[in-house]
Amino acid sequence: MSTALKASRVSYISDFKEVTKYRLAMSVVFSSLAGYLLAVDTIVLSEIAILAFGGYCMVGASNAYNQIIEKDLDLLMKRTVNRPLPSKRMSVNTAFTIAVILTLLGVASLYTLNPKTAMFGAISIFLYACVYTPLKTKTPLAVFVGAIPGAIPFMLGWVAATGEFGIESGVLFMIQFFWQFPHFWAIGWFLHDDYQSAGFKMLPTGEKDKATLRQILIYSFWTLLCSLIPVVGKTGSLEITIPTAVVVGLLGVFLIKKALDLYKDRSASTARSLMLTSVLYITVLQVVYVVDKYIRLWMSL
Repeated sequence: MSTALKASRVSYISDFKEVTKYRLAMSVVFSSLAGYLLAVDTIVLSEIAILAFGGYCMVGASNAYNQIIEKDLDLLMKRTVNRPLPSKRMSVNTAFTIAVILTLLGVASLYTLNPKTAMFGAISIFLYACVYTPLKTKTPLAVFVGAIPGAIPFMLGWVAATGEFGIESGVLFMIQFFWQFPHFWAIGWFLHDDYQSAGFKMLPTGEKDKATLRQILIYSFWTLLCSLIPVVGKTGSLEITIPTAVVVGLLGVFLIKKALDLYKDRSASTARSLMLTSVLYITVLQVVYVVDKYIRLWMSL
């Protein structure tokens, strides 16, 4: 294979990964798998593979549609100007073809698990591409709308395993729903100028003010409270032990401390620190939830 052909192939793969936002897609797959592992006592590898594949397709399609719609706005922001569409490395037709194929593959593969999983996957794509994306330049409420598809992955794994949406999957949804506000508002804070240049309204008040900071604090607190609900023992088969609740509580205190730091300091670096802490929070929470479940399962044998 010639050097030029190899370079071209690498470029196509790189652009595919960028138009589907593979890092974000992989984090969604991680959340979905965590929800699945919380729901089952016996792991079925074929179901894991289908859920991972369908989850990636679902998020990849949403991101491709998003970048098609925002290709002109992406030209106005430093962080997005080199994406495949605004830089013209990829045509709109190619991106649309990728999005449609991923939509069909994602919904079809999730349907093989059960119809409810496919339904929630389809709802997620629709809300992200058709409601959240157009609203971003209209109103700060776009973040609230975007938090709905953003909260689906964690509970999607539970629905994929059980075929049911009940109190357990509702709690998982609620945790990731509230978590997204401190996470995305922190991003909106340190990228405020870039977002403004494209007309995106990503902060709750539209400004870097105390009202925005208060809401970041409030939603950080609600995230912690929702995360501790399973320790009460009123959430069906979704439970956590007291030691796990202590770990989650400490994580929540750390998250709230970072939100308080931003309230006091208001700098871009502090907002970035809060964003990174929020990523750590949701990742560790999902891991300790799963570890807690399988320790209890092992001890019951």
